[in-house]
Amino acid sequence: MLRFTNMINTVDAHTGGEPLRIITAGLPPLIGADILDKRIYFKNNFDHLRKLIMLEPRGHSGMYGCIITPPTTEDGDFGVIFTHNEGYSSMCGHGIIAVTKTLIEIGQISIKEGANTVRIDAPAGRVTATAHCEKGLVKYVEFENVPSFVYAQDVPLKLSGLGEIKVDIVYGGAFYAYVDADKLDLSVDPLYMEELVKRGMEIKYAVMDSMHVEHPLEPRIAGIYGTIFTAPLQQTEFGWHSKNVCIFAQGQIDRSPTGTGTAGRLALLYKKGLFSEGMTLQNDSIIDTVMTGRIAGFCKLADFSAIIPIVGGAAYIMGFNQLVLDPEDPLPTGFRITGG
Repeated sequence: MLRFTNMINTVDAHTGGEPLRIITAGLPPLIGADILDKRIYFKNNFDHLRKLIMLEPRGHSGMYGCIITPPTTEDGDFGVIFTHNEGYSSMCGHGIIAVTKTLIEIGQISIKEGANTVRIDAPAGRVTATAHCEKGLVKYVEFENVPSFVYAQDVPLKLSGLGEIKVDIVYGGAFYAYVDADKLDLSVDPLYMEELVKRGMEIKYAVMDSMHVEHPLEPRIAGIYGTIFTAPLQQTEFGWHSKNVCIFAQGQIDRSPTGTGTAGRLALLYKKGLFSEGMTLQNDSIIDTVMTGRIAGFCKLADFSAIIPIVGGAAYIMGFNQLVLDPEDPLPTGFRITGG
């Protein structure tokens, strides 16, 4: 006899090694005029379900999630709320790639051979994905991200044992602090992960302590989401090849190149005069998985000059799952084990 208090259906996928647990059924209806309102409603009323789905023992410290909602715009195909070990994000590029592939391949979105347009209502705004399909399968996904821009350059920070460093604050759907890894005597390599996580969190909170960061048109999007450590650029026939790693949420390590981080990197390179339309950025992750980025156009956001980025990558479905909660389980909202 079934006696579970929750039964939640998910599809697990990954983009570039970064997981995405897509919740397809089992959550209550969410109230709100737009996705940001729905995200606030879920956080205020059902955050225990986020913890149940994301954290141990059903998830893990590096788990990432996507709640599917009905669209909140007239021409939208669906809405998304992204979750992680700390809470919620305003946008997620690897998530857009994985959820687009998944909803098509499980039959929730009809497709044709070739390029298919999917309109997604994300907390950061409208994101338009293009799924490139062959014989009913999604081979590659590109998405036009929200306008991305440099918020502040050369922000001075003091780090323990290092003295003063400078970081750039850039928005690519979420706000990141960008810093060259070699300026901290680090490398974008798994061998340095412990120090990258430590310094990444230190930088994130140092920025938040020193300045208020807020989207110029949407005050509900504010704060620093993570720190991105970049490796030196290498010139290619088509543009640039680089590598980075994003440390976000509560010490979470993005295994993918980070879709929103790639968009922000494009904005930063353009601001520095190193990138233009017609060029391509190959952005590698710390485990050498790949995303690509290019500029589709330009716009203004209040006083900021922004680019319209196109980011692409491949995703893969890993499994289908039904999570349940036994009413006698002493760990109904999961847990994390952290050091330090």
